[in-house]
Amino acid sequence: MSTTSALYRKYRPESFAGVKDQDHIVTVLEGAIKKGEIPHAILFSGTRGTGKTTLARLFAKAIGTADLDLYEIDAASNRGIDDIRELKEAVHTMPYESEQKVYIIDEVHMLTKEAFNALLKTLEEPPAHVVFILATTEEDKLLDTILSRCQVFRMHSPSRAVLAEVVTEVAKKEGFILSPAAADLIAIAADGSFRDALGVTQKVILASGDAIGSADEVAVIIGAPKTGTLLALLDALHLKDREAALLAVQDAVSQNVDMKLFTRVLLEHLRAVMLLRNMPTKKASLLSAFGSDTQAKLEAYATGVSPLNSHMLLRFLQAVELVSRSPIPHAPIEIAIIELTEK
Repeated sequence: MSTTSALYRKYRPESFAGVKDQDHIVTVLEGAIKKGEIPHAILFSGTRGTGKTTLARLFAKAIGTADLDLYEIDAASNRGIDDIRELKEAVHTMPYESEQKVYIIDEVHMLTKEAFNALLKTLEEPPAHVVFILATTEEDKLLDTILSRCQVFRMHSPSRAVLAEVVTEVAKKEGFILSPAAADLIAIAADGSFRDALGVTQKVILASGDAIGSADEVAVIIGAPKTGTLLALLDALHLKDREAALLAVQDAVSQNVDMKLFTRVLLEHLRAVMLLRNMPTKKASLLSAFGSDTQAKLEAYATGVSPLNSHMLLRFLQAVELVSRSPIPHAPIEIAIIELTEK
């Protein structure tokens, strides 16, 4: 099992064909290259781990830029006016081996105001042989004048299903089998980030005693609730058994479960019940990510009379916002349970 290098680097896409969930961007980029209409400035905007710098490198490669003519600048570390002045001077030198030099400026929102103004002047009148690719997780911090000079592409955060598919494929290539429920748990924990999903997968592979990852094994490694704990909580909420529900939370606390992740996993289960009740024809796809025991429970809640409904889902959605801010992370969950189990 080869896990010496970071999986997100090892399995980084090598062409546009390997890019997941960003068809709306790839199609436009491929079209621009085919027509020979290369934008002089591009901005990739999106949450962490969605593949902004990977896509920037792929675009540079696709337009024929050699490694020697590709420059990557981390604006978080090189954010001052002097750094941008150096760049302004460097852009005027001709490429070594390519028709175009490409400058990738990551976390561009971190530049100082003075550096932004200096960059703006360069973006206004760039040399014909230069392409700028900016990347940011915080587009709202960028000046409108910067945005107006760029072709802006907003990255989608990958869906839970896509992340589960990716980690399952990568684990398999590493000689490791993830159960669907285990892959789904990793996808939830990754919170829309390919990089985080593969980071968690690598941790699971390294920590596992064999070549098979079950949901409970993954739960212990990443701080998620075990299946039994979560099903005990769902049963208690279904029966409005306040004490049993609070005991399930205490059980999770004693297992050192991350309460934010605990609530997010709970939300996914409650959402599945709500959707099963309202979209019964989609039962197979809605239940595919869960283990067989969990599938049976969720289907029973959805087809019978149960307080596991949209009102309960909404109340726990409110709780999850408070979990990360509370000095007692499990307290917002306990308060929600007490309110929801009023007879």
